[in-house]
Amino acid sequence: MKKLLIASAVSAALAAPATALAQARTPTLSQVLDASGISVNGYIDAAYSWANRNLQPSVANPNGTPDRVFDSQNSSFDLHQFGLTVAKQPKEGFGGLVNITVGSDAQVLHSFPEGTGVGTSMFDITQAYGQYSSGALTMIAGKFTTLAGTEVIASSGNTTFSRSILFGAIPFTHTGVRASYAPTDTVTLYGGLNNGWDQMIDGNRQKTLELGATLNPAKPLTITISGYVGNESATSPVVATPGVGPQDNRTLLDAVANYIVSNSLSFGAEILYVTQDRPVGGSAKWNGYALYGTYMLNPKWRGVVRLEQFDDKNGFRFNTAQGTKYSEATLCLSYLPTSSVELRTEVRTDKATNPVFVDSDGTTSKTLMTFALQGVYKF
Repeated sequence: MKKLLIASAVSAALAAPATALAQARTPTLSQVLDASGISVNGYIDAAYSWANRNLQPSVANPNGTPDRVFDSQNSSFDLHQFGLTVAKQPKEGFGGLVNITVGSDAQVLHSFPEGTGVGTSMFDITQAYGQYSSGALTMIAGKFTTLAGTEVIASSGNTTFSRSILFGAIPFTHTGVRASYAPTDTVTLYGGLNNGWDQMIDGNRQKTLELGATLNPAKPLTITISGYVGNESATSPVVATPGVGPQDNRTLLDAVANYIVSNSLSFGAEILYVTQDRPVGGSAKWNGYALYGTYMLNPKWRGVVRLEQFDDKNGFRFNTAQGTKYSEATLCLSYLPTSSVELRTEVRTDKATNPVFVDSDGTTSKTLMTFALQGVYKF
């Protein structure tokens, strides 16, 4: 009996290292994905925002406040975005990317024919495309984000809570084909054809041409230039349905520059110009510019200032009184306790030359003040 107990103890002692070794050899999901070349990343964006006006649509202004995109609550907690991206993008050969957005912001992102304006579904396939790369050339086909603009759809990719007025005056996504060619480390050229502004299925027979370039003439300076030309609705985009009513030529030109002064300080600028032909009343035009200043107070604290001017010359883009001009100033302070967490507090003031901001009782004003607290978790 004693010999049997000793033998059992020896067997257990020998088996323990073997079991531990087997467990150590079992790959984690992260290791499996890395080995396969598949990347998975995402973020959660939740916030509380307050405004001194009613930002929701009203009887007096059924299309809501014209110059704001996602932050449309005047006193509310909100899950703005849960974003998830799964991609396999090798330097050579075939790959692809799928990006979904879930939350209140998804209601605004929908491409035609899913919806126009604010929809009801809080789920959006923001990007989904196949890719082929060979040397300096990369081609994608499917649905992808626009080349234009400084700010992006994903909350984790911005440094402020609210989006700029310019962000609401350009397309979100396109469906079509795009090629990028990087002949050197300092130049990347873009070209493609798509269905137009925020259209998964084209609202007309004509296609929209996109051209762009990213230049890095000096190490601290990056310049991106983009242009779109194609037929779009000749009725205000706020109320129009793509393909319904008259369609005419729309041209967009956008230039973005970023300059890194030091590890702590950087500046950015964007200039936008858009013109839309119409059957009656001549061309509609909207243009503007935005200036950005970013300063890292220390590794855990960041301050951002944004100043902006926007001219909706015919009231076409935001469906307001003709000749409305907007200006806004934003101050955002962020705390970054870890690489995965960002806490932001923001104060913003907007002004317009016409009373376009509508309160809950139907009264209008030329000014708007907002405050927000936001938390972004990245994984």
